[in-house]
Amino acid sequence: MKIQMHLAAQYLATAGISFIEKRDDDSHTNLGWVSNLASLQTHPLNSTGDVLSLNYNSFSLEWLVNNTVTNHFSLHKKTHKNIVEWISKTSEEHGITIPYAYKLHYDLPYKAITDDYVFELKNRNELDVLISYRTLAQQAIEFTLKNYNLITDIRIWPHHFDTGSFFVDSNGIGIGVGMAIPDNMINDFYLYVSGYKGHDNIELSNTKEIKYGRYYNNEWKGIALPITGINKEIAINFYENAINNYTKPSL
Repeated sequence: MKIQMHLAAQYLATAGISFIEKRDDDSHTNLGWVSNLASLQTHPLNSTGDVLSLNYNSFSLEWLVNNTVTNHFSLHKKTHKNIVEWISKTSEEHGITIPYAYKLHYDLPYKAITDDYVFELKNRNELDVLISYRTLAQQAIEFTLKNYNLITDIRIWPHHFDTGSFFVDSNGIGIGVGMAIPDNMINDFYLYVSGYKGHDNIELSNTKEIKYGRYYNNEWKGIALPITGINKEIAINFYENAINNYTKPSL
């Protein structure tokens, strides 16, 4: 289900590409996670604030107007072509005159999707686990940012499909926090924190104060903790401890 949901999120990303004015940082394509709805949502797609949503609970796409679902489209047993046609038709019905196009400007780590690709809800339990991971990361990051008196967005970037947020502390140290999907470094979803001075990664010389997870210093530099088996309290403790390793005065 992990791959299917990553692929399904691209319909939201391409809606952003099609309908929202391009931003240099590509943030018009990123998505928000709404924990109580178990849904990914786009930025507003038009002047009336319509959004396209991927509802994990119902394994469906939804068109929302003023936070109310007006159109619902189950992905189960639907082809890529079916979905593209539904988004095109639905966006037109809601007054969007710009044509919808499924065109990505980045490559995904899967075979290119074809018109006859079929989505299928194969494992409900796996989908529930994905919901729990997204919600855990979202809520733990929200709590951590609040503890540091920070107001900054938490977004999901459709290319790498990571949940992420970024802030700069009073000493000019940039901190990235988030959750990544399994990759060549860790074969599990994992929480992460990385530090920056300008555009350069900070290399930690002293890792003795890291209490959760471990420090990585290869292609990616940062502190990471696999998500399996952890709860919200551990996630919050991980984020706060890892952030403190970068922001303490000894750096």
